[in-house]
Amino acid sequence: MADHNALPLVILAEKFASLPGIGMKSAQRLAYHIMSMDEESVRDFAKALIDAKNNVHSCKCCQNLTEKDICPICGDDERDASVICVVEGPKDVTAFERTREYNGVYHVLHGLLSPMDGITPDKLRIRELLARISAGSVEEVIMATNPTVEGDATAMYVAGLLKPMGIKVTRLAFGLPVGGILEYADEITLFKALENRNDM
Repeated sequence: MADHNALPLVILAEKFASLPGIGMKSAQRLAYHIMSMDEESVRDFAKALIDAKNNVHSCKCCQNLTEKDICPICGDDERDASVICVVEGPKDVTAFERTREYNGVYHVLHGLLSPMDGITPDKLRIRELLARISAGSVEEVIMATNPTVEGDATAMYVAGLLKPMGIKVTRLAFGLPVGGILEYADEITLFKALENRNDM
């Protein structure tokens, strides 16, 4: 923001801009919007931030974010606890739940392996996953990390740990999106679509 703006407003915009996906223009709009709100609404907004930070923590079982000891998914007896879907972060759980098709449980790693960035296996929730599987009753682990170098490396690393335990390890299929047009697909997407083809 320009020098003619009040310093607290500049700092507020910079705080918004530090969030992922928020550029400086969006941050300035948010800062000005906060200024247009009444004081009670601003206090409610600030309280929601503090409450979320203080009261939300990792589920003791799956490591997803929850306000209880065990999240609602892990506590649901209707879910199939023999299948664990391993994801990078809590937002991936939300994406799967939107499909309303998956009835297993999850395990959230809270990141992906990236030695260049200092993210080694001990920084992820892999130890907790192994402890869950050692407790028995798990038959399949679905590696649902993104199809990136880090996602593939993480999936292969975890699969290498699980296979000696006699656990079936699968990977999400990747390829053409529903409604996609071959002409516009890149080479990697087409290769993955061929590689993950199904019987008809």
